[in-house]
Amino acid sequence: MTTPAFDTARPYRLSPSVALRPEPFGALAYHFGNRRLSFLKAPELLELVQRLDGRTSVRDVLAGVPERRREAIRRALASLAAADMIVPTEAEPQP
Repeated sequence: MTTPAFDTARPYRLSPSVALRPEPFGALAYHFGNRRLSFLKAPELLELVQRLDGRTSVRDVLAGVPERRREAIRRALASLAAADMIVPTEAEPQP
């Protein structure tokens, strides 16, 4: 099975099967479906994951990250997507 590429132009959101537990270092993310545990190793990453609401592209969320941290955060989000912690969503229909 091939994992789809992480597309920063798409909107993502926290999987409904994932619970986040904030910690001083960032957060623990537990997926109840596949039983994976992931560490969000920076409070900044936790904040970004919480802002991924399915209406904003990852690129838009990353725009607020300092340039020097942007690639590391993008890789962390791609890793969370590969583990099904965050999932792509369809754009909301326009009225």
